[in-house]
Amino acid sequence: MTVTEPRLTLERRLLREHPLLIACDEVGRGALAGPVAVGAVVIDAPRSRKRVPKGLRDSKLVPEHRRPEVAARAASWVSASAVGWASATEIDEIGIMRALGLATVRALADLRSHGFVPEDAVVILDGNYDYITPAGAVGLDIRPVIKADRDCASAAAASVIAKVARDGLMTGLHDDLPVYEWARNKGYASSEHREAIRTHGISAHHRASWSLIPQTLF
Repeated sequence: MTVTEPRLTLERRLLREHPLLIACDEVGRGALAGPVAVGAVVIDAPRSRKRVPKGLRDSKLVPEHRRPEVAARAASWVSASAVGWASATEIDEIGIMRALGLATVRALADLRSHGFVPEDAVVILDGNYDYITPAGAVGLDIRPVIKADRDCASAAAASVIAKVARDGLMTGLHDDLPVYEWARNKGYASSEHREAIRTHGISAHHRASWSLIPQTLF
């Protein structure tokens, strides 16, 4: 299978009209356990003229053992990066789409704390739906782009940075609850994860409102 390399075509076009570009992508939306994470990166016109970091792809297309080095190169390439989080409890309370928006707002707030003003930027959001505005973000120029994480180098950078951060968190949680094999499945619906839920019930890190087998909470 031919793997499409992300480019900077869209970014360069948008940066002719905007001083900054922020790209956002989520990780963990379909997991059964753990938080959802949204990566956000900032680039400007000079950054968009630099070579795309070696090996940069949508995080799903980067082998797991290579993701940390690719994420490190991506973080060095962009002007700034951040990861925002929404917990499993928040997902249960407000639903996954609002949780994605909340995580994105938190990532943007992190960028703002480092001197970048999201209202000055055009925001590329991977996907076909703006979940940022309903989370309370106002005054942002948001452009949902289908397959942005595949085609746009900035979104690919946000994807792999968020993926490495979330995988690290899930691996850490594995040490407390090894029966779920989170170091291997990162909270997604692998066969061993579902079997562990059937055998041991759900934990405080599971999304209890989802279609999981109802069991006693640890």
